[in-house]
Amino acid sequence: MGKLFVCDHPLIQHKLTYIRDESTLTKDFRELVDEVSTLMAYEITRDIPLETVQVKTPVTTTDCKVISGRMLGLIPILRAGLGMVDGILRLVPAAKVGHIGLYRDPETLEPVEYYVKLPTDVIERELIVIDPMLATGGSANAAITALKSRGCTQIKLMCLIAAPEGIHAVQQAHPDVDIYVAAIDDYLNDHGYIVPGLGDAGDRLFGTK
Repeated sequence: MGKLFVCDHPLIQHKLTYIRDESTLTKDFRELVDEVSTLMAYEITRDIPLETVQVKTPVTTTDCKVISGRMLGLIPILRAGLGMVDGILRLVPAAKVGHIGLYRDPETLEPVEYYVKLPTDVIERELIVIDPMLATGGSANAAITALKSRGCTQIKLMCLIAAPEGIHAVQQAHPDVDIYVAAIDDYLNDHGYIVPGLGDAGDRLFGTK
């Protein structure tokens, strides 16, 4: 079973409070999501492998560590996932970015893939699927399935807020995928919104209704 990580650093929790606040304006909301994404990226990249290289300092020659092995790929789920990308890229600017677009079928309520654009070397990268909200888990599962169907094997999921129902759904469908969240909320309401949540992340990021 994939592991569940709650990134409960005090700075993350502080900023998350203002992200939840309905009075937070679009500009501030966007900046806070960006900042929390950077802080969460520290945790999600903690196990990246290192190798030793030799460096000449002004004083002597010494052994130092650099990142080795697989490079990263960021896969935001359109459109709300876009709000988290720049914050992660600030920490790992060499990461490549792919995109997965999904919409919900009005009759079946199941996610339907309408756009996938991935780096050419995607199967060689450790991928982080990005979406601010993990509600039912439908979109996250569809995105992960889309990546696996294209040969990807190293996949993590990063969300700001998750409902227990969404966590369970992803763990059942993709038990090999680790999940990173800033908070686990109480439940989903009858409209599929996370409670207490933060509303519609995409609308609040982009100032739409």
